[in-house]
Amino acid sequence: MVFRKMIKTTPSKALVIRINLIFLAFFLVLYSILLLCPSASDYHEHAASLVRCSLSECHRKMENGVKMNSILEEPNKSNTRRELIKRKKPTFLSGIGRGMKIGMINMNDEDIFEWKEHGQIISIPFNKVSDLFKWKDLFPEWIDEEEEVDGPSCPEIPMPDFEAYGYMDMIVAKLPCKAPQEGWNRDVFRLQVHLVAANLAVKRGNWDWTRKMKILLLSKCMPMVEIFRCDELVGREGDWWYYRAEIGKLEQKVSLPVGSCNLAMPLWGKGIDEVYDVSKTKVFSTPKTAKREAYVTVLHSSEAYVCGAITLAQSLLQTRTRRDLLLLLDTSISQPKRDALSRAGWKLRFIKRIRNPKAEKNSYNEYNYSKFRLWQLIDYDKIIFIDSDIVVLRNLDILFNFPQMSATGNDGSIFNSGIMVIEPSNCTFRMLMHRRTEIISYNGGDQGFLNEVFVWWHRMPRRVNFLKNFWSNSSREATVKNQLFGSDPPKLYSIHYLGLKPWLCYRDYDCNWNILDQRVYASDVAHARWWRVHDAMDEDLKGFCRLSEKSKEELEWGRKNAEKMGLKDRHWRINVTDPRKFI
Repeated sequence: MVFRKMIKTTPSKALVIRINLIFLAFFLVLYSILLLCPSASDYHEHAASLVRCSLSECHRKMENGVKMNSILEEPNKSNTRRELIKRKKPTFLSGIGRGMKIGMINMNDEDIFEWKEHGQIISIPFNKVSDLFKWKDLFPEWIDEEEEVDGPSCPEIPMPDFEAYGYMDMIVAKLPCKAPQEGWNRDVFRLQVHLVAANLAVKRGNWDWTRKMKILLLSKCMPMVEIFRCDELVGREGDWWYYRAEIGKLEQKVSLPVGSCNLAMPLWGKGIDEVYDVSKTKVFSTPKTAKREAYVTVLHSSEAYVCGAITLAQSLLQTRTRRDLLLLLDTSISQPKRDALSRAGWKLRFIKRIRNPKAEKNSYNEYNYSKFRLWQLIDYDKIIFIDSDIVVLRNLDILFNFPQMSATGNDGSIFNSGIMVIEPSNCTFRMLMHRRTEIISYNGGDQGFLNEVFVWWHRMPRRVNFLKNFWSNSSREATVKNQLFGSDPPKLYSIHYLGLKPWLCYRDYDCNWNILDQRVYASDVAHARWWRVHDAMDEDLKGFCRLSEKSKEELEWGRKNAEKMGLKDRHWRINVTDPRKFI
C-alpha cells in the first residue's frame, strides 16, 4: 500500500524544473564540445594553415586575437614524477673545459646532475610541434613561386625566445630518432630540435676566435648532415656526437626558409628582368672562395652524352662566367672526344666508376652512383653540378652564394638533381659510400638516393632548372611553357631536356612527338632553342653531334610507327632537311 501511495504522489513543480534544468545544461555542454572541438582529421588537413611563416622569428598565428594552439604541444607541465635516464657522460667532455654556461635542449628525461661540475646548466624550453604537422607541410610538391595569387608561405616551426637568454659556451641537445621506422628521417620534431640547437648557437653562442661553437648532440641516428656537417664532427662516443660548428655556415642555413615551402632565392622582384639583389640574403663568401668554385658535369660508361656536354660548356661560356668548368669522366670516352670536350671549355678529370649495388647488371643505372665523386672535389669550396642534357641561358653564378643542398623541386617533397649546389667533403663522400647498401632509391638512381640523405633542402626557382615536360597535357600549359622556352632575352636560366635528347633527333622537329609515351616531353620551341646554342659553336665541335647509323634507323622507325598510329599532330610528315641524315 505504501508503495502505491508513493507512485500516485504527484512530484512538486520545483523538482520538475530542477530536473529539466539539469538535462538542459547537460545537452548544452555536450553540444558545445561537439561544435567547438574539430576532429583530428580536420587538424591534420589544416595544420599548415594554422601557423604563419618564419624561422628566425617565430610566433603563433593570431586569429581574432586568439592564439591558435591546435598543432602545437605545450611544454609538459605535469607534476607526475618520471624516472630520469642516468647516462654516462662522454669522456671527451673532460677536455672541453669547466666553468661554462651550457644550454640544454630536449634533455628533460635525462639525469644531468653530474653535468653541473662543468658549469651552469641552462634549460631551453620550447613548444613541441604536434604529430599532426607532417613533412609535406614544409616540403610541398608545388608552391606559387611566381606569386600569381598570394605568393608562397611556410608554416612555422616554433622556436624559443632566444633573446631571453645570455650567451652560452656549449649547447647540448637530445635528438629524436625513430629509425628504422619508415620515414624516420622526415620527422618534423627531429628537424625542430636540430633547428633549435642551430639557432641557439647562432644567436646565443659564445664562439671561439675561429668563429666555431661547441655543440654536443645525443642521438642513436647520425645528426642531419644538412645542418651539422660531418667535417665539423671532432669526436664521437656511443650516441654522443661532438661538433665544433662554423657559425658563418650555420647562420646562413638558419636564415633561409624552414623548408621548400618558400624560395631560398626569388630571382626577380616584380619582373624577370630585375636583377636579384644578393644583399637580401645571407652571403658568406670572400674573394678567396670565388677562385675555389666550379661548374661540374659527369660522363661515364657511354659516349651518348658527349654532344650534350660540349653544348653545355658552350652555353655556360656564353653567360660570361669566370668559374672553372670541370668534367669528370671515365675511360669509356675516346681520345678524340676527350680532346673535343677540352676544346669546348672543360677541364678533364678522370674517375673510377661507382656501381649501384642494387642495380641490375648492364642496366642504365648500374654506375649512376659515380656522381658521388663530386664530393671528392675538395680543392673547391663549392660546386654547381649540371646534367649534360641541360643548356644554360642566363648566368647562374649567383647560386654559389647558397649552401648545400640547394636545388629545384621535382615531385612530392623531393628535389631534382639536374642542378645542385654541393659543398665537396671527403667525409660526406665516405658517408654516401657507406650508405649505398642501406638506402633504397625510389627511382633506382642517384636522385632517389640523394633525396634520402639530404631531406632538408633549399628550393631554387624552377626557372633555374626548367624541366621540359607537359604533365597536364593542356593547351594553357603548352602556351605558357613554350613562351618561356622561346623568350628572347631569355626568361629561363636553363632548360632541362627530358625524354629523347635534341642531338639524338633530327633538328627539324622534336622526335619525342613520334613516341607515344614520350610525347609529354615534346616541344618544338625548346628543341629549336637547343639548336640555336649548337649552331653558335665552332664547326669542329659540331662534328661531335653527328647521328650514328643506329640513331638514324631508330628515328626512321619512330616516324613510320607514328604514321601507322595516325598521330594527329603529323610531325611524321615533316620533310627532314637535317644534313646529318645524309652523312
